[in-house]
Amino acid sequence: MTSYLDRLFSLRHRTAVVTGGSSGIGRAIALALGRAGASVVIVARNPVRLADAVAELVAAGCGAASVSADLRHRAEVARAAEAARAPFGPPDILVNCAGLNLRPPLGQLTTAEWDELMAVNLTAPFLLGQSYGPRMADRGWGRIINITSQQADRAFGNSGGYGAAKGGLAALTRSQSEAWAPHGVCVNAICPGFVVTPLTALVSADPVRTAALAARTMVGRNGLPDDFAGVAVFLASPASVYVTGQSIRVDGGFSAT
Repeated sequence: MTSYLDRLFSLRHRTAVVTGGSSGIGRAIALALGRAGASVVIVARNPVRLADAVAELVAAGCGAASVSADLRHRAEVARAAEAARAPFGPPDILVNCAGLNLRPPLGQLTTAEWDELMAVNLTAPFLLGQSYGPRMADRGWGRIINITSQQADRAFGNSGGYGAAKGGLAALTRSQSEAWAPHGVCVNAICPGFVVTPLTALVSADPVRTAALAARTMVGRNGLPDDFAGVAVFLASPASVYVTGQSIRVDGGFSAT
């Protein structure tokens, strides 16, 4: 039984790069991939959070390293893409989880804010995909996992720029799959519901709103970062060899109501 499950889900001898892996969903995914056997490089901005996340991975017996970078800037993305290769070699798995949400009403969203939202949520995943995807294809194996949002296909108040960027990321997922799936690179998206993380702190601070969001799910609660461990390991593993170009909703049934 163990050898069968290993053939399906083991990530031994694989290297993963996880952006936004120092907190929230990204951190839970980074830890899950590490516990499944991958060596993990976390890319995020905050050095203190990075150090803490790497320490947690190491304490769990995982190979781990970090790169501090501000993904709002293309030069920083390029530097991070190169630096992330150094600790364990070329990545086999890329998880684009770094996110930014600025929440003025759409009519008050400035061009500068729009540019920031697009840079982190859409351009950085594109650039990292361009850096790693063709090389994965050359080696005949790879996995790219993009973290999107319910806002990719439904509007939420005071979050229009973020929703537009995540909609673009869902489309990018399909385009990356079309480009590289014939060469062994499966590209999929995970679409969360409402999850209590630092990114959603403004909403989480409102107990009435969070209770209303929980009531809209089928399971009766909002999401937690650990809810994404299993689906991330599946999409990163050999088990997902025939799954590509998909957006998998991990939302407690929120999108089905």
